Amino acid sequence: MSLMSKPANPQGKGSIAILETLQQAKTQLVASAKNIQQISSDLFTSLFILNSQIRFKPTTGQAYWLYLKDSQYRLSLIAPEQWSAIRSGRFIGACQLQLDLTWTLELSSDCANDSAFLQEIAARRRQLEEKLQQAEKIDDVLPVYLEALPYYSRVLASALAFSLKQSMQKSGILGLSFRQAEQRFFTTN
Repeated sequence: MSLMSKPANPQGKGSIAILETLQQAKTQLVASAKNIQQISSDLFTSLFILNSQIRFKPTTGQAYWLYLKDSQYRLSLIAPEQWSAIRSGRFIGACQLQLDLTWTLELSSDCANDSAFLQEIAARRRQLEEKLQQAEKIDDVLPVYLEALPYYSRVLASALAFSLKQSMQKSGILGLSFRQAEQRFFTTN
């Protein structure tokens, strides 16, 4: 009697949906050339939002709201005026998924005037800047696959990496280190 191990997922169930969602996100992509400062800023803001709890499929051009409750950032479809702060948590700001699959975040006036919050954000930004500066190539820092993220965040992070690579390719900085990309920016301006 021989024991043969069978593949755990021989029919690829589940992987098709992920690939279809990712392909759909990539086909809607409109990426323009960006310099290293824009790439860094877009990457930081997008990862900040994608690391929050997202329990729905975000679409481009739609307004969303970011909250902090029980030490967890959460992206919501519900505006702050539509529910109480006790249920929603602290309102951080309004977010929008752009056509290039990067995110924008407009901080609430409360957060924009909170020095402790701004210091926390600045510290996170410095950490990303250090990663970018230490990487052999900027591309190495892009979120191609982040297993710890929930489904839609993971798909959007992968699509974000694809988008930023397209932008870097269009601006001629794909495959460069952070310093090389900075030098290219300063010599062209």
